[in-house]
Amino acid sequence: MRDLAFENAVYAIVVRIPRGKVATYGQIAAMLGNPWAARRVGQAMRYAPDDPALACHRVVNSSGRMAPGDIFGGAAVQRQRLLDEGVIFKVNGCIDLARSRWMFD
Repeated sequence: MRDLAFENAVYAIVVRIPRGKVATYGQIAAMLGNPWAARRVGQAMRYAPDDPALACHRVVNSSGRMAPGDIFGGAAVQRQRLLDEGVIFKVNGCIDLARSRWMFD
């Protein structure tokens, strides 16, 4: 069952992630006070409204990998959008989280 209040809390954080930065599912869960809710954050991303201000492509897993399947238009589209914003990738194709992770204010 969907939890709209939780989803809206996730979206309120995602909208704050600046261009050129990413946040992980677990990072967002921790910001919401429940570090064990990373999967719920991922589920919220699946239900995200189509809103240009809500840059869901900036949310990645803890390894810096792209979202699975066709979410955000597929991994190649998500990667290109992040590259266009200046997100830094490592040689292995994962995002360099040490350099591109959003350190929220």
